[in-house]
Amino acid sequence: MNSELIDRIVALIKREVVPAIGCTEPVAVALCVAKATELLDREPEKISLSLSGNIIKNAMGVGIPGTGMIGLPIAVALGAVVGKSEYGLEVLRDVDSDALEIAKKFVAEERIVITHKKDAPSNLYIEVEVEAGSHKAMAVISGAHTNFIFLSKDDDVLLRKDVESDTSCCDSDPELTEAMVYDFAVNAPLDKISFILEAGLMNREAARMALYNDKDYGHSLGKVIRNQGLRIFGDTPIRHMLSMTSAACDARMGGAKVPVMSNSGSGNQGITATMPVMCYAEDIEASEEQLTRALALSSLTSIYIKQSLGRLSALCGCVVASTGASAGIVLLMGGGYNEVCAAIKNMVANLTGMICDGAKPSCAMKITSGVSTALMSALLAMNGKCVTSQEGIICDDIDTTVHNLTSIGREAMTETDHLVLDIMVNK
Repeated sequence: MNSELIDRIVALIKREVVPAIGCTEPVAVALCVAKATELLDREPEKISLSLSGNIIKNAMGVGIPGTGMIGLPIAVALGAVVGKSEYGLEVLRDVDSDALEIAKKFVAEERIVITHKKDAPSNLYIEVEVEAGSHKAMAVISGAHTNFIFLSKDDDVLLRKDVESDTSCCDSDPELTEAMVYDFAVNAPLDKISFILEAGLMNREAARMALYNDKDYGHSLGKVIRNQGLRIFGDTPIRHMLSMTSAACDARMGGAKVPVMSNSGSGNQGITATMPVMCYAEDIEASEEQLTRALALSSLTSIYIKQSLGRLSALCGCVVASTGASAGIVLLMGGGYNEVCAAIKNMVANLTGMICDGAKPSCAMKITSGVSTALMSALLAMNGKCVTSQEGIICDDIDTTVHNLTSIGREAMTETDHLVLDIMVNK
């Protein structure tokens, strides 16, 4: 692999693996509101939002950091009151008690109007218009959580782009294959990829916040597995992996004001791609280089799958990220490319079809399903066992298998997505 390709892949990972505070869908909405408010240059009297169904679905039931509240209205208000667009997905970093009280009043005064844009050009689409007196400003995010495609103030258009796709790709990205992903993770110069350790360390701190804090976040699944799970699982790698991974999700979905390192626009995917690998590496006393390369393989495999799946879909993101984690675990177990491919096929054979019914505290349970399957798939692969091309959607070619998974999530599950949203908004 030449140095130019290595640098392009490094740039891709650095773009897709970034810190985020809170669930990325309501945070992206807050980011869009913050940008529009900055353009307006005064406090909005009215905020009108037009959102794609997936944004609404993923923002309905999740805690907003530092508020003790759930849902879009408070995220929107905080974006206007205290949000800074320069922070990106950490836009709500400056939330404090004073800002929260102002935002609550903002909501109570019914300044916020939210509508579902059924004909949105992307599954990830956020359109915000803010008004004050005779002035107005607009900001639009589409395709990716921080990708502004339109900005205007009054009658002046400040930005207009035609980027409306909901895939994770941009023109400068290399066209990945799993062989390329593996080659990069195993052979790239260590100093080029050592930055990936920060992702694991940041997400480990989020897990520790939930585990070693008197406050309970979400459903406290991480604490339950760590404590009551000791009798069932013992002091074993599987218990460590399940507890730490679900705890980080507990904190994030429960509204803890703690950053996590996201992957492809999702904090939960970032957590799932890193924490099982971190925990297993610690249990086997892996070297820093082994951990670094395993994290790179896990993270880049997740990015590769998301490139063809799209940012948001009816397929739960834990399927993608835990598939990456399984590949990383195989590497830590001493497996090579053939074993990595086998683990990925085992994952696709098992978890394909798990629905996404929005971001919420119970995501921690889906994540633990993905993590336990990741370890099982890795163990099978290391014992020469792989689901064959005679079974289901698995093909001999690994990349075809991956694209079978993403085609189902992106195309076949579209009606599932519509029905899930309909159930959620009408119950």
